[in-house]
Amino acid sequence: MKQRIVVGVLLLVFCLMAGAADRKFIVKPRASDMKALPFSDAVLVGNTLYIAGHIGLDPKTGTPPASAEDEARLVMDGIKGTVESAGLTMDDVVSVQIFCTDLKFYDTFNSVYKTYFHGDYPARAFIGTDKLLRGGRYEVMGIAIKRAQ
Repeated sequence: MKQRIVVGVLLLVFCLMAGAADRKFIVKPRASDMKALPFSDAVLVGNTLYIAGHIGLDPKTGTPPASAEDEARLVMDGIKGTVESAGLTMDDVVSVQIFCTDLKFYDTFNSVYKTYFHGDYPARAFIGTDKLLRGGRYEVMGIAIKRAQ
């Protein structure tokens, strides 16, 4: 009986500590027509960064660039900027999901994607989809975990 009480108390303390983790909401500056959108670019909970979906839009036009390669670069720059805003690096990224409206862009995306990492790559999924917001070809989201220093 005494062991069950100790285990129960330890479990309760652990749950309370896990639920009490500070959360930092990362919201990068946005164009005026996007300021009121109801989401954060990422949320940092403890050492884990949850990266929201990013689309590679030209900041001047608010639309995807003509080139699939340029769009891949813009979306990955957006991911990198969000990760760095949280105090992490791209080498802290552990998981990535890429949604793409045409799987023929797989190699184009990969040629850009691989330049954002040094050494090992995150776990990843490349998923075909019908349409993305604002006519984007790619939407990228992921998870990063800050490494102990």
